[in-house]
Amino acid sequence: MEEQLPWETDGLLPLERQLHEATHRNNIRSMKELIGRRVNVRARNHVGRVALHWAAGAGHEQAVRLLLEHGAAVDDEDVFGMNALLLSAWFGHLRILQILVNSGAKIHCENKDGLTLLHCAAQKGHVLILAFIMEDLEDVALDRADKLGRTAFLRAAEHGQLDALDFLVGSGCDHSVKDKEGNTALHLAAGRGHLAVLQRLMDIRLDLEERNVEGLTALHAAAEGIHHNCVQLLLRAGSNVNALTQKKQSCLHYAALGGSEDMARALIHAGGSTNVADHQGASPIHLAVRHNFPALVQLLIDANSDLDAIDKQGKTALAVAARSNHVSLVDMIIKADRFYTWEKDHLSCRDPSDPSGKNLTFKQDHQQETQQLRSVLWQLASKYLLPHEWKKLAYCWEFTEAHIQAIEQQWTGTKSYQEHGHRMLLIWLHGVVMKGENPSKVLFEGLVAIGRRDLAVWNEAGTACGGLFTNMKTHGPELA
Repeated sequence: MEEQLPWETDGLLPLERQLHEATHRNNIRSMKELIGRRVNVRARNHVGRVALHWAAGAGHEQAVRLLLEHGAAVDDEDVFGMNALLLSAWFGHLRILQILVNSGAKIHCENKDGLTLLHCAAQKGHVLILAFIMEDLEDVALDRADKLGRTAFLRAAEHGQLDALDFLVGSGCDHSVKDKEGNTALHLAAGRGHLAVLQRLMDIRLDLEERNVEGLTALHAAAEGIHHNCVQLLLRAGSNVNALTQKKQSCLHYAALGGSEDMARALIHAGGSTNVADHQGASPIHLAVRHNFPALVQLLIDANSDLDAIDKQGKTALAVAARSNHVSLVDMIIKADRFYTWEKDHLSCRDPSDPSGKNLTFKQDHQQETQQLRSVLWQLASKYLLPHEWKKLAYCWEFTEAHIQAIEQQWTGTKSYQEHGHRMLLIWLHGVVMKGENPSKVLFEGLVAIGRRDLAVWNEAGTACGGLFTNMKTHGPELA
């Protein structure tokens, strides 16, 4: 059912087409002229719509009366099962509805989806139509379900129709009803982000922890739909932030799938666990990495996600990033893993004023202060280190085998070692800075350790390599 009825005239003869168009425009004079020429008022277009459908849907009272007076069938249905009565309820035309009822329309009709008059009016929020149906029509089933198992009350909740919802509650509808998928009104409102309706449903004390057939609570539905305001409302009301679905997914899993940093932060603040594994063994950080959400990955790292956790394929978040060719995430996770390993080993002896606690970030470094140093490291990697020496330095600086493999997984070819070495050096530089160490001293010791004293020692000839290392000495203290 479309909000705006198009001029569907396929399948009609020329004069029949003119009648449909005149009806749509409410051109009574033209309609009378065409009817006088014995045009078939019940002629159908390619989707089974007759002129009366256009008149009822558009709210053209004169056109409706004229067509009924000249043989239009009040209960004709289109291929969707919509008749004039249902269309008048859908579009909120009370006077048309009354005319059709007085003309003998069947009030207990439904379309192919099982939508009744109540469903149509509730979904579109037409309270006056609802009132007429309940007060003036006989034997109306208030809680009749459509083909999806949804009553008018559930339809109003699903589509955010607060006034219609209030009317139906006031009329005594069953507000604990579920559809065929086990969804309550809370699930439907939260999943669509209808904050006002959600609040009203909470006011009438629907069970926040009710599950649908997939095990989702309303909080899961809000998180899956990435409706941050609804998530916060449900959290404030006491929804269980760590409830799991049938697939063992928490709300934080849904936040990770949707890439919502704000929602993930709210869930974590409410006590959401970052280290729950779903049915595939994936924790939220696995999902955030797989879908390449850097800001969310940073947030999950900061929230103590276990970087050693493996999914059912035996992959850590780092391995997932490497396999997916998410280079920036690979580097971010290695930085975090190295820093937190170091922090754990040095926690008892750290000075509270240590700069490693300031502005903690594992994102790519674009600081002006480190620009020259980063240029120097690129020269070292691309001009001076031999193909396998970056790995020797990496082992010297306690990069793990997993770190090195993850770096190597991107780019291949005879010159790829230069890019690999450069990335390793930038990761190393991040760690040195975060630890508050002197880059020149640590680099000197590393180069000596791998047998490249020629790169570490300044020689009298003032070679390019010597100048490179002098820059490290000059700028190292700034970072320390």
